Amino acid sequence: MLELKVNGIKKYMEATLVVEDVSLEIFQGDKVGIVGENGSGKSTVLKVIAGIEPMNYYPGYPQTSSYGYDEGLIHISNGATSAYLEQSPKYPAGLKARDVLYSAFEEVDRIESDMRKLENDMSVLEGNDLARALNRYSNLIQLFEVKGGYERDEKVSKVCTGLQLTESLLERDFDLLSGGEKTTVGLGKLLIHQPDILLLDEPTNHLDMSSIEWLEGYLKSYKGMVLIVSHDRYFLDNVVTKIVEIEDKKSISYKGNYSSFVSQKEENMRIQYEHFKEQQKKIKRMENTVISLRDWAMRADNTKFFKRAASVQKKLSKMEHIDKPVFERRNMQLDVKASGRSGKETIKGVGLSKQFGDKLIFTNTDIMVRHGERVGLLGPNGCGKTTFLKMLIGEDQPDEGVIQFGGNVKSAYLPQIVTFKYEEATVLDAFREDIFILEGKAREYLSKFMFYKGSVFKKVKHLSGGERIRLKLAMLLFQDINMLILDEPTNHLDIDSIETIEEALEEFSGTIFFISHDRYFINRMAQRIIAVEDYTLKSYSGNYDDYKREMEMRRKE
Repeated sequence: MLELKVNGIKKYMEATLVVEDVSLEIFQGDKVGIVGENGSGKSTVLKVIAGIEPMNYYPGYPQTSSYGYDEGLIHISNGATSAYLEQSPKYPAGLKARDVLYSAFEEVDRIESDMRKLENDMSVLEGNDLARALNRYSNLIQLFEVKGGYERDEKVSKVCTGLQLTESLLERDFDLLSGGEKTTVGLGKLLIHQPDILLLDEPTNHLDMSSIEWLEGYLKSYKGMVLIVSHDRYFLDNVVTKIVEIEDKKSISYKGNYSSFVSQKEENMRIQYEHFKEQQKKIKRMENTVISLRDWAMRADNTKFFKRAASVQKKLSKMEHIDKPVFERRNMQLDVKASGRSGKETIKGVGLSKQFGDKLIFTNTDIMVRHGERVGLLGPNGCGKTTFLKMLIGEDQPDEGVIQFGGNVKSAYLPQIVTFKYEEATVLDAFREDIFILEGKAREYLSKFMFYKGSVFKKVKHLSGGERIRLKLAMLLFQDINMLILDEPTNHLDIDSIETIEEALEEFSGTIFFISHDRYFINRMAQRIIAVEDYTLKSYSGNYDDYKREMEMRRKE
């Protein structure tokens, strides 16, 4: 049985210690999820396993104040193949997307080329030479079959259908594809290649729900080992059988999916807290004993009491202290209050039609969202979800029909791509740009969005995707609003930040209208689903699971 073992990995990136003690064990057929905060070292661990980030063990490595030695061992079964999903794959210029996809068959193509050459040779060979060539040819045919040479078209068709890689996309130059399209083509290549160890870094990014669900089914039946870094909790629940959490540069493994990991971790913290309390009581008793013994020794002038006090003190100093578990994480602590009640109807659209050239988006469709509703807008990529939001906020106009807010609606919009007026500004200056607020109060407010101490002086242009979303949310929620419009609000955020946003939004008493591919988020937030179907908007009560059940019932009818 193939296996992958990582033992005690300690990895530096120049002066920075990224991970200190990471271990994991995977066997053939295992599906393992790696979770942790942004910057905890998840992607680095994948790259180390893939060999993209080298381990600098050797004595000749410069041991200075700026560098450290890497430690740990990685064992992979002999002959096991691996492949890593790059977020920004690069290939030689001039290749079409189809060429990149079919590069998964490089080994098969070489085998087939050797077969064709042997076929030509055998037409003129005789005797022992012919026998050796026939034997070689037989081995090549067997290898060609094992490597899936006879299933190339079937494999490509299956993956292209599942990931929605269309013929028109495959004919485009790879360099001209968007970042998301490049990643999807790269994922397709990996799935066609079918290595023994599949290393996936955020594989659901840029995929719509139907593609994500197809990928879930594909990976669950995958015969090799799969190691996944993902913030998609629903995806992790459906695919993985083990979770490895990286926290404080160390790893802990848990059996089961993401939900099982959450319950196990909570129970472990409860047990640790009980042990911590018991140890604190014991420490207090021992400290009191030392004080009493020393007091008796002074009064009676008895060295035996001093020796006993020293003995107890020695036991205290050697005791391995149990850390107090931190139940309250250092994350966003928001207080989101709606500003006044809007009218009963917050969004109303009648007879909406929209078309871009020959591409029809909506035709004669209506929509109604009422005060206090939490509504998720669903649909495949390119169906018009973001176009609808732009029409809603006035950045675009319908070809026909009317869409408008109701009375007393005060809305705030979080776009999918967050931009700021001045990229050179600091976080603090960007936040205070159009409002009057004392610096101390502004810093106190920003701390609720995880901008602590010196991080408020970080320039906007240097913020990560998740930091940009947090800053934009801080700016929006400081305003007087009673309606939030969110376009993929959980993109680029780690799970802790996503869960904190969910908790904050649950306290918001106004209306929330959002687009999201995060099914876990939709399940928690949505009371109603509006789906883009057949160029119109159809309403379904309940969350994502309710919507999915209704879709399955309709398919069976």
